[in-house]
This record gives sequence, structure tokens and C-alpha cells, in this order.
Amino acid sequence: MASFGQRPARQSWSPRARRLIEESCALSADWLGAPLKRCLDAFDQSLYQQAERSRNHLEQQRCFDSRALLDQQRVAFAQRFIEDLSDSFARLDESDTPPADDGPLQPLSLLDRNEHELNTALDKLAARGEGHNSLLLSELGYRFAVLVAMPPLEGDALPPSPTNLARALRTASEPMQLPIEHRLLLLQVFEQTVTGTLGKLYESLNAHLLDDGILPQLRTFSVARSGPAHAGSGRAAPATTDEPVHASEAPVATSATAATSATSNEPIAVLETLRDLLARGRTHNSSAAAQGRAATADELQVALDALQQHLVQVTDKASRELRSAQRLREELVLQLNTGKPLGAEPTQLSAEQDDTVELVAMLFEQLGQQLHQGPHARALLGDLQLPMLRLAVTDHDFFDQREHPGRRLLGTVAEAANDWLDGPDGETDGPLLARLEQLVERARREPPSAGLYTTLLADIEHHLAQLNRKAQTTERRHIEAMQGREKLDQARHRASELMSERFAKTQPRGLLRALLERAWSDVLALTLLRHGEDSETFAWRLRITDQLLGQLPVDDPALLRQEVEAGLQQIGMHAEEAEQVAQRLIGTPVPAPTAAAPQVDATAPIPSNAPPAPTVARKTSVTKAASKKAPAITSSETATVPAAMPTPAPAPEATAPLPVVQAQAPMASAIPHPTLAATTDNLPSATDLALRLKQRQRLGEQRSQEGRRGNDTAEQPPLGPQEARIHNRLRQLPFGSWFEFADPAGGAPTALKLAWFSPISGNSLFVTRRGQRGEEMNLRELARAMASGRVREMPAQRDGLLDRAWHSLTSNLLRPTRSGARP
Repeated sequence: MASFGQRPARQSWSPRARRLIEESCALSADWLGAPLKRCLDAFDQSLYQQAERSRNHLEQQRCFDSRALLDQQRVAFAQRFIEDLSDSFARLDESDTPPADDGPLQPLSLLDRNEHELNTALDKLAARGEGHNSLLLSELGYRFAVLVAMPPLEGDALPPSPTNLARALRTASEPMQLPIEHRLLLLQVFEQTVTGTLGKLYESLNAHLLDDGILPQLRTFSVARSGPAHAGSGRAAPATTDEPVHASEAPVATSATAATSATSNEPIAVLETLRDLLARGRTHNSSAAAQGRAATADELQVALDALQQHLVQVTDKASRELRSAQRLREELVLQLNTGKPLGAEPTQLSAEQDDTVELVAMLFEQLGQQLHQGPHARALLGDLQLPMLRLAVTDHDFFDQREHPGRRLLGTVAEAANDWLDGPDGETDGPLLARLEQLVERARREPPSAGLYTTLLADIEHHLAQLNRKAQTTERRHIEAMQGREKLDQARHRASELMSERFAKTQPRGLLRALLERAWSDVLALTLLRHGEDSETFAWRLRITDQLLGQLPVDDPALLRQEVEAGLQQIGMHAEEAEQVAQRLIGTPVPAPTAAAPQVDATAPIPSNAPPAPTVARKTSVTKAASKKAPAITSSETATVPAAMPTPAPAPEATAPLPVVQAQAPMASAIPHPTLAATTDNLPSATDLALRLKQRQRLGEQRSQEGRRGNDTAEQPPLGPQEARIHNRLRQLPFGSWFEFADPAGGAPTALKLAWFSPISGNSLFVTRRGQRGEEMNLRELARAMASGRVREMPAQRDGLLDRAWHSLTSNLLRPTRSGARP
């Protein structure tokens, strides 16, 4: 460690004060060296374990990057931490009142979410550290105050306090630019390895100052608050806080008890810490304590039960509202004194009972603020308030243990009611509502116990697990459908590219162009999807395409017509219509082929997530005639590659089939088949067939999607700088991120989950909490919507509703004490 002997010195300090402060600074720096090293080692190990558990490669890379930064700046980190601590000693006698700022007013800006989350975590870390070491810090604050002629120091005015150490940790970690989740992880590790052992440091500092004669008679003791009433005796007394006093001013027995408690390092219970915060908030506006006998635990339970029965009988909406602490006090006191004779001594809540009532009321108030504005969730919460209060006054583990079944049940019910009953999708799950109401009714009817709430918790968790599995199954079905459509779109895009290459050489018109653009391109796409671009089947389909365009000679017109009919039937065209198109286009009856060709399997299994081709009636006339030696490619038969044959010329009509083929591949005979005229006379005209093809539904899309698909493929304007940044971030988001979509009509926004997106096309799928399809849009559209404020990304919630309510409760209790660091 570096020497810190000169840094804290100030001209206003006496030589003795300067020496003691410098020695205290050096003692603190030396003592913190080993715990700080353990903290960094544990942080590195936690990052490694988090990377091992993560399934997201981006999160794993962030963990490894943070480990590399920690390895590079480990020494500098420790130096910055100790330097900030030394600066705290140097500012020991500075006033904590901020100087007046005569400069121009700064513009208002939104609070950064990460900054707020970090500040909240630092405040909670400091509050827990000060609560665990309150007596030792009180002594230390008085002794340092004597050295610099100041009032007793506390909070950030006391150099080695948990508040200043938390600030030093933040200052030391700032240059590392760690992600917010890793900075929060560092705070957790720091609390486990450093803050939890600060009692020994404070004992050493107090002993060092005491050995030099600084307030040798100072002792701290906790002025006893009224604890739980025993045997129904005692009066309610106002809660007081821990106060350091001189031994001469305190009773001997109390001083002895205080000395014992001051040296013990047992952690303070959460309930006691919260009561301390409540008591500190009452010091400036405390009123006279109500006179009367304190209620026993049994009397309070009877009063709570009577109040519950009364509310069950009153079934109006007001009876299901969340009750404030003041209203609960008044109703309980009224129940405690009901039936007493006139002039009898009133019964009041004890200080601990009063604090418990206030804390439970504050907790439910914070929970109510976290819920969606819906009727079911708030009504269930209101019905559960009194059963939870009965449990809290009976079992203090409700406050002390995070995994207490009562707390877990409260959090689970709040989450279920918020997400499934009054969720943003506007749907209500009737069976779940009935199950939750039965659960609340049983909690009100039976005596409170951990066993009861364990049973209720298992019941509701089982029901929620079924709902989650159902939602996951539904979501998976939609994802697989989207993936199948994505593969089909890619296949259609590739088929369109191959068709465009051929159109560049030959420009078809009329019925042939309508066939190739609206139907045969789908045949190529389906073949590409089933067999692949390098397959023999797809190569044969391309050969048919080239023959239709006249770019290859037609060796067997009958077999060509048969292949066209089979391909059209595969994409859902009826056999009769496919025969009409092929006969009008090629115009040659199907003779029995004279030679068989190698067969190609056309029934290879299609991918499970690809949309199946529509089932149509199979053609019987042509297929049966040709299936003996050269069957066409159909959905259930194999295809034969024809042998070379001379091609007869078609009849010279206005709608003569395949004129390009006739020009580039002259037929062997110009005499039409004798039955050709009779056959084509009964066919629809080429114009009529072309119109049918243009109106035909494309493969894999609904009619409502045709216009939208055309708009999607149109060229869109480029993204702006802000939109491009958002788009790049969206492409790195993990599946499962939540977004909030504004209602164009001005209603409540809708929360949807990003279930899947394609890294190739950018098409994305959003689903509701129940797994139902919500929105389908491209990531470019989403980036534009986010830039315009119509969509916003919802922050990831690491804590549940109940945990956030606890954090808000403790933050509210800390505000009065944080505003005045020195009394």
C-alpha cells in the first residue's frame, strides 16, 4: 500500500488531531487491503461462473471482457479505492452543505435507468452496512467529531462509513466501463467480502482513539423500544433509536447491556432495521404516545380475525381496497376496544405491533403501485392484506427471510394476477382467477402458519407451471410457422432470381409469362425447399423451365405437358385446371412413351417447419396413361427424364402454343394431330387462363398478405443515423426481450415479447404472454417505430414485483435520513 500519512492533514487541525486522523486513515487503508483483494478474486470467479451458466454467446463474451478488464486494472482499482477513502479523511471537517451555484440553470433531462439502478443498489448497500454496525459507528462518529470540533458525524460525513466505502467502490470501478449488470454483481460481492466484516475495522478504530484518550467514558447503548407484549401487561411506548451517551448519564445496568451488544457481531434482523428506519423518520415529527394497555399477540389476532369477518360480510368494492396504515390502526384499535365497559382502560397497539402494521401497509401500497391498472389484481391484493398482516405479527421471519413461504406466496399471487389476469393483452384467465380467489379465501379462513402458506404456494405454482407450458407450446408453434415461411420466402426469392436470369435472355408474353411468374416459380420454390438447389430433381425442373422458354429443345412435348401438369398440382392447382393450362400452352395429347428414363424421387420429406403444399384432386386421365413407363413428378409418384424424340409442330393458330419453342427448336412435322382441333376447341382461351393465374393465391400466403408482400419487397428509404443505431442494437438482442407498443387510438400500451427474428431478412415475431401471435414486422420497421416513439424497449426486470416493492419501501424509509447527514 502507498503511504497516506500526508494527505489528510489540514491547517485547521491541532497537531494531535492531525496525527490521530492520519493514523486512522493509514489503519483503515491497511486493514481494507486484504478484504479488497478477496473481493476482486470473488468478482472474477463470479464472472467466470456466470459465463459458464449463460447460453447466450454475447453475454458470455461480455463476462470474458469484464474479466480481462479486471485483470488489467486490478492494481489501479485498489489504488483508486484507497485514494478516494483518503480524500474522505481529508474532508473530515468540511460542511456537507453544497455550495450555492451562481451559474446558469442546467436543462432538465430524464433520469438514466442504469444510473438510477446503480444509485439504488449503493444506497441499499450503505443502509445495510450502517444497520449492522450502528452502535460502533455511533461511537466512532462522536470520537471523530471531537477531533475536528464538529457535531457527531454519521453517513457520508464519517470517512470509513459504509456510505463512503460504497462511493469509493463506485469511483474505483468507473474507469473500467463495466456493463451495469456486472457493476451490480461487483456490489453484491463487495457486500459479502468487505461490508460484512467492517465491524472489526470499526472496533480497531475505536480502540485506537480510546487508547489515546478520546472520550474514554463514551459508551453506546440502545434505548429499548417496547418489544412484543408479554402476558398482556405493559403500556404502548413510542419507538426510539439507538443513542450514544456518556456512561455517567446512563444507568449502570443499561451500560453493561449496551457494552455487550456493542461488541457482538450478530446481524441485525431485517424487521429491527426497518423499525429503526421508521423511528428515525418519526424523530422530527413525533407526537405524544397514545395512553393505554398494549394488546397481547392473542388479542391482536382476535381483532384481526374479527376485522376479516366484518370485511367478508361487507361485499362492496370499498371492502377490497388496499388499506393505509392509519386506516388499519384505527380499525384494529376499534376492534380491540369493542365491547369494553365505559371508563375501562383502552387497549392500544404496542410499538412493535404498530410498526408491523405500518410496514405491511407500506409494502402493499408499493405492490399496488407496481400493478397494472386492472380490477382483478388490486382486488386480490386487497383481500390478501389482512391474512398477510396476521402472518407478519405472528412470524417475524416474514420480514427476515426472503424465502419465507408467506413472502413467496404474496409475490407469486401478485405476479400471476398482474401478468395473467390484468395483463396488457387485455385477456383474463377465468380458471386462474377462480383458483386465486379460492387460495385467498383459504388464507383468510385458516390460522396463519408457514405450513399453510407452503401448501398454498405449491398449489398455485403448479397451476402457473401448466399455464407457462401451454404458452410456451403455443409460442413454439408460431415460431416454427414463421421459420417455415422464412425458408419458403428464401426459396421463392432464389427461384425468382433464377427466373429473372432466364427472362433476361427471353421475354415471354401472355399465358406463358403468367404461368412462369405466378405458378411455375412456386413450383421451383417448393422443389428447392424439398430437395435443395444441388439436387437432380431441381435440375430437372430448371430444364423444364428452359424448355418452356424455348432455350432448350423440346424432345417430348407429351412428357413436357405431363411434367407441367404434375408441377402445378403440387402447388395446389386442381387437376382439371392444370390440364387446361398445360394443354392450351403445349397443345399435344399425351402418347405412351416409348422408353423409360432414370427415375427421380419427388417425395423427399419436406422440412417439419415448412408449409405443406395444399392437397388437391389427383389427375387420372393423363397420369394413368403415362404411369406405366414414364410417370410424371407428382406428390406421390416419380418422374422420368425423357429420351430424345422429334417434336411435332403445333397448329398455326392465333393462340399457338409455345411459339418461341417452334422458332428455336423446329418440329419434325408441321401437321397437327387429328384430334388437336377438337381438343382445344373445348378449352378456355389463353387470356382467360392467364387472368386466372394472375388471380391465383400464391403458395404459402393468404390473400390478405399479397398486397403487403408487394409493399415489403419494394425498396424502402435508408435508415437515419438514430434508426441505424437502433437497428444494429435490435439485431443483437436475445429472444425474449419485451417491447411496449403504443395504442394508435390513445389507449393503454401493449407489452409484447420478441419471440424470434430472422438474421437474414430481419422479419420478426412478437407474441403475448400467453404465446399468441401479437405483431409481425421487419426489424427496420421496428427501428423506425422506436425512433418515432411508437414502440419502446422495456427494461429487463431482474427482480420480481415483491422485490421491487421492498426496494421502494426501503428507499422511501432512507430518504429522511439521507437528507441530513449530521444532526
